[in-house]
Amino acid sequence: MEARDRYSARLMALQCGIVGLPNVGKSTLFNALTAAGAEAQNYPFCTIEPNVGVVPLRDPRLDKITEFVQPKQTIPTSVEFVDIAGLVAGASKGEGLGNQFLGNIRSVDAIVHVVRCFEDDDVTHVHGSVDPLRDIEVIHTELALADLESVDKRLLKLGKLVKSGDKVAARLQSLLEKIKPVLNEGKGIRLADVSDDDLLLLRREGFLTAKPILYVGNVAEADVTNEDQNLAKVVRAHAESEGAQFVMISAHIEAELSTLEDEERSEFLADLGLQEAGMNRLARAAYTLLGLITYFTAGEKEVRAWTVHEGATAPQAAAVIHTDFEKHFIRAEVYHYDDLLGLGSEAKVKEAGKLRVEGKEYIVKDGDIMFFRTSA
Repeated sequence: MEARDRYSARLMALQCGIVGLPNVGKSTLFNALTAAGAEAQNYPFCTIEPNVGVVPLRDPRLDKITEFVQPKQTIPTSVEFVDIAGLVAGASKGEGLGNQFLGNIRSVDAIVHVVRCFEDDDVTHVHGSVDPLRDIEVIHTELALADLESVDKRLLKLGKLVKSGDKVAARLQSLLEKIKPVLNEGKGIRLADVSDDDLLLLRREGFLTAKPILYVGNVAEADVTNEDQNLAKVVRAHAESEGAQFVMISAHIEAELSTLEDEERSEFLADLGLQEAGMNRLARAAYTLLGLITYFTAGEKEVRAWTVHEGATAPQAAAVIHTDFEKHFIRAEVYHYDDLLGLGSEAKVKEAGKLRVEGKEYIVKDGDIMFFRTSA
């Protein structure tokens, strides 16, 4: 069975939740990203039920492989975004749509925090003025308070288990006691002095501030090429202080771009002095935020990009195509995109000895082009 024939298991149940205060441009940005038509209006809580959209990940490597192979179809990988209702101060105590918001964000794998960095008298701000750092603090505080409440509840339950000699419970109890002072200061768990393994454990336990975060500075159209002169620079500085990623974008521009054909889009971007749409940068950043990499399968029928976690083995990568491929894995035939680009064809890659046969222990690299041999 070829790797491209059928598949039943995709990794892309992973989701980035788009969060922020009301009226910061979340739904407008979501619409541009997904062309899903989510309602976007000038009043708080316009988004009540979370909208979900799958965004194709534009990858120049996929285009190049397609040029070399000339398949019948080309299929990109994607990133899944969830547009979540705006949060307000007091959400951790149920204010606004707080309980619903916190429940929705708990279900996503990473957070895309949209921060308003534009002045517009026609778009009301829930606090009456534009202040990116204050807005960030509101979100941080509410998520930290929600986590603090969860910590207290967990510690009560864990106490009984620890007394019974449960070592797993003892480890978690010790960890929660360590992060509680951090949350009391209104800081996120991801900023606590804990190991990577402990942080992953806390993410699996559903703590909101343990999730990786990407900040998006939503600026006015006139400011999109001039970060030094707009409010987004303070958001970038804040992101850097946390070791977090940052993308500057104009949701208004992205909304316009989403209605244009490719040629018109290119002309519009050129007129604005932009090399590519902000949504492309955002999708790539979100992909990285989730700890994902891409490998490719390539043949006459199809060239396709596939998603795996960084550090995935060859059998795990095969399972993304079809779960049986991992069970019946024999070997993977592998070469890298860079070799194809440099040599010009798979035949020349083989002649140069760049195509390798790898076994079950092989760790997939971003940009690998793979063909799986199985016993199924």
